Amino acid sequence: MNNTHEDRENLRLVAVAVGVATIGGFMFGYDSGVINGTQEGLRNTFKLSEAWLGITVSALLPGCAAGAFVAGRLADVWGRRRVMLAAAVLFIASALLAGAANSALIMIMARLAAGGAVGAASVLAPAYISEVTPARMRGRLSSLQQVMIISGLTGAFLVNYVLAHEAGRSTDSLWLGYAAWRWMFWMQVVPATVFLLTLLLIPESPRFLVARQRYAEARSVLSRLFGQRVADLRMEEIKRTVSAEHLPSFADLRDGHGRIRRILWVGIGLATFQQLVGINVVFYYGATLWQAVGFSEADSLRINILSGALSIAACLLAIAVIDRIGRKPLLLIGSIGMAMTLGVVTMSFGSGTFAHGTLHLAPPIARLALISANLYVIFFNMSWGPVMWVMLGEMFPNQIRGSSLAVSGAAQWLANFLVSASFPVLASSLSLPVTYGFYTTGAVLSIFFVVRMVHETRGRELEDMVG
Repeated sequence: MNNTHEDRENLRLVAVAVGVATIGGFMFGYDSGVINGTQEGLRNTFKLSEAWLGITVSALLPGCAAGAFVAGRLADVWGRRRVMLAAAVLFIASALLAGAANSALIMIMARLAAGGAVGAASVLAPAYISEVTPARMRGRLSSLQQVMIISGLTGAFLVNYVLAHEAGRSTDSLWLGYAAWRWMFWMQVVPATVFLLTLLLIPESPRFLVARQRYAEARSVLSRLFGQRVADLRMEEIKRTVSAEHLPSFADLRDGHGRIRRILWVGIGLATFQQLVGINVVFYYGATLWQAVGFSEADSLRINILSGALSIAACLLAIAVIDRIGRKPLLLIGSIGMAMTLGVVTMSFGSGTFAHGTLHLAPPIARLALISANLYVIFFNMSWGPVMWVMLGEMFPNQIRGSSLAVSGAAQWLANFLVSASFPVLASSLSLPVTYGFYTTGAVLSIFFVVRMVHETRGRELEDMVG
């Protein structure tokens, strides 16, 4: 029997909702990348020492941790869409403030605020996508978040390059007498405004509406997304998994014996292992790293561009297979691949010799290190890069999704901060081989974590998730 129009999935509305939510991922990447082109301007304008420049640049990350934690909780109170709207406003306000900053303190405050927006977008975009998409395609659509993050990073790099080239240097005057580095921040207002306006076009999450006992609105959204027949079935399933006695809270993260739920530990583990393998060292310190082992500055920048292109290609591969082979197999493939390639990089660095403070590698070893590092990037971005966000968005039961995302998201950003901030110190005091040995160990341990702790979620409805 053919389904009526009212019984069919509205894939156009699903696509619009997913497309708008992933703009949050683009803003996540853009705000993370924009600072790279402004550092000379910050140093010269505010007379910053290297230590203060580091504090200013890294101020985003503690803000991200706080934003993820607060947004995850507020999502259960205000709703997913309303918190994303607040994040969009914060993206705009922080960009305007950063561009207009007249002191390092104002800049740090602006970057902390930007971090709050990034943290909110990082946890709410995948959660919202998982709650408005059919289970059969949820993995593919949620994986778009990682593609948009990388696209945002690339977009920021390109805009920074064009503005600096137009002015001559990032510190030179561009339009209206303001330096190019200030316009690098202000240009972020354009995609942030698009994010804000398009959020007004998409519906609220039906899971949130049911939790707030707004049943008529929830049924309407479900009908628009999936058709009337599915909406009726889904309404009852969602009601069954959301307590009518009390609103979601952090207290729900404990089981009947007062212990932290196992599923939350899995979420925290996924979030932290994604960072313990050292991926953001590649993103934040790529050019510096390759110069440290003997490549020229120009070659190092080209390697970064290659890594970005490979990252996008690997994410597209993940999108193609995640709903076919599942999340857990991809995580295992990624962990094994990263452990092997990081091990080769570590051994390659260990075979080098120091001269004038720089590690020099023999040409064959340098090529081996380069190939292995880029294979590592591929393994990460076809597995842990997108899959971690997919699983955080879908693995938690309805009653604890917001609170669990708050804790797991904060853990992810704190791990990001610790790994990124520690790299320069570890690399200079303990050497690159020892530092990369730590990341290799993280990849090896992640294999055992996936085998013992992670359960497959492919094809399961959100109402079937248990914790």
